[in-house]
Amino acid sequence: MSTADKSGKSDRSDRSDTSDGSQRVIPPSGGYRKLRSFQAAQLVYDATVVFCDRFVEKRSRTHDQMVQAARSGVQNIAEGSMASATSKKMELKLTGVARASLEELLLDYEDFLRQRGLRIWDKNSPQALAVRNRYRSGVPGQSPTSDPYGIATASPEAAANTLICLINQASYLLGRQLQQLEQAFLKDGGFTERLYRARRQARGDPQP
Repeated sequence: MSTADKSGKSDRSDRSDTSDGSQRVIPPSGGYRKLRSFQAAQLVYDATVVFCDRFVEKRSRTHDQMVQAARSGVQNIAEGSMASATSKKMELKLTGVARASLEELLLDYEDFLRQRGLRIWDKNSPQALAVRNRYRSGVPGQSPTSDPYGIATASPEAAANTLICLINQASYLLGRQLQQLEQAFLKDGGFTERLYRARRQARGDPQP
């Protein structure tokens, strides 16, 4: 039996023993790969790369802007998750930036369709409902292919509209995530407040 087993504690020094009711000053962070918002944004990013390579001039500014907006959605969710341990304010900010980046990308797809005289699917159209149902029925974090929605072979209209549906799903998830982060911040405060409470507890000061 190891020393950790004998003492009844884990040998992971970054895990706090909360048996006395205390809380960690620096809680775990990261874990963004398990977030549905991250998975949806990553799906949008991969599909946008395929779409732009097919339908947007590779040397154009629009190509770069669309790919970078899609990438920004993914990267800011990840960065915000990693920053959450010491700055809930930063996590809120970066999650908001991720959602704004996807909104920018959404407008690019709408512009693509409008400028080419192509139809934008109504959100309750059979095609849009089929995309949403397929997304919701998928296993989180698992995709059998890098192009599960067939963007590489779809028509320009179908490809752009499919991306619009997926962006709306990611944006919805980020909206819910922002609400949850805001509620948690209002309830528990940020890092500075946790540090203050932990120092008072360590000194045995009475709670104010």
